[in-house]
This record gives sequence, C-alpha cells and structure tokens, in this order.
Amino acid sequence: MELAFRNRIAMVKDPNRRKYALADRYIEVVSEKLTGEVLLDETLKMINSTQERMSVGQWIDLLSGETWNVMKVGFQLKQVRERLAKGLVDKGVLRTEKRNFLIFDMATHPVTDSAVKEEVVKRACTTLISRSNGSSPSLTDRESPIAFQQLRTVTMVCAAYAANVLENALMYLNHEMREVAYTKVDELLSNYSQYPFVSPASKNELVGKDLQMEIIAAVLNVFTKMDSIL
Repeated sequence: MELAFRNRIAMVKDPNRRKYALADRYIEVVSEKLTGEVLLDETLKMINSTQERMSVGQWIDLLSGETWNVMKVGFQLKQVRERLAKGLVDKGVLRTEKRNFLIFDMATHPVTDSAVKEEVVKRACTTLISRSNGSSPSLTDRESPIAFQQLRTVTMVCAAYAANVLENALMYLNHEMREVAYTKVDELLSNYSQYPFVSPASKNELVGKDLQMEIIAAVLNVFTKMDSIL
C-alpha cells in the first residue's frame, strides 16, 4: 500500500482487469525511484526484478513467506520486525536496549519519542469514534504535506485490525467507545476493500490515481479474508 501511495507501483492498465477480483489483478512498477526506506526499496526491487507478472494476492503471499513454491522463497522479506524497529531508532522514535533473558541478551526497542506514539494513537481513535465516514479531511490534513493523509489513517487502522493489534490503541477508550470503534473499523474495511471506494477520503486526491488506489482496495480486500478478522 505504501508503494502505491508513493506512486511506485500500480495495477497493470488493462481494460480486462475488471473481470478479475481485486486481489487477482496484476501489478507493475511505474517508477523505479528509491524511497529511502529500506524495506520499501527492497520490495520495489523485487517486484521490478521479475519478468513474470504477479497479482496483489501473490505478492502478499511471497513477501510474507506464505508460499510453498521453493523457487520463489527468495522473495520473502527477512527480519521485518527488527528492521522496522531499527528504522524507527534511526528516526529517533525508539531506542535500542540490551536486556538479559536468562542466559542470553536480547535487543529491545522501547519508545523514546512518546509524542509520535501518542499522535498515532490519537489519529486512530479519532478516526474510529468520529461520526464522519472518513471522507472529510480535517484542517490538519489540508495543511499537511503528506499525500493521502486521511486515507493513510484509514488503511493504518484497518491494517492494525487485521494484524490483531488495534486493541493496543483502543485500550485508552472506555468499553462503550471501544465497541463503537470496532463497529467503525468494520465499516471502513468494508467501504475501502472495494473500488471505487464507497466513502472515499480526500476525493480530490484520488483523481487520476485509479490504478494506485485499486492496489489499496485489493490489499484491504485480502485483509477482510484473514483468519484474525474472521
């Protein structure tokens, strides 16, 4: 999704693609320009390195290691959690500490900049307990230089829900508000896992971006079928 937001990948422009389910549509690299983020650039190079066209669903399986094809195990991203943590250390959000667990030391990454975490949690909670459908950007969104900020928030909470970690953000809400939040994320996941989106966020930003936004919808569509949600 992040590569699509950054206009690095898109669905293959084929009028016949709509005959297929979103997750079964082929994707391609539209810009080889590196992002500066290690995992994103590694993924971009992998997608660009193969002559075989593959779909969103296939790439999700390959990158996550969920494949029985021994010829394609090299596409799996390695040490993702640790490398994400290192990236956040480099940005000053986390720090690295060594902790002793019985007979060996293990690196841990506690939060250094709590303001960043608080902002992420605040965005998630505000999105999930507000009455809006996510389509009206806030003043912060209009002033922000970050593209698709409202839609990025929607995809973030949906991804957190699919990964079964959304409750870590919702623990700050009371029981009634948590129920509201879970109902809202179900609604958002349903609305944005199809394309065109049912309730598009920041409509003006989506003009001319259909091939990129189809990837967002396709990934969210895969999330709706994950065991942790079902």
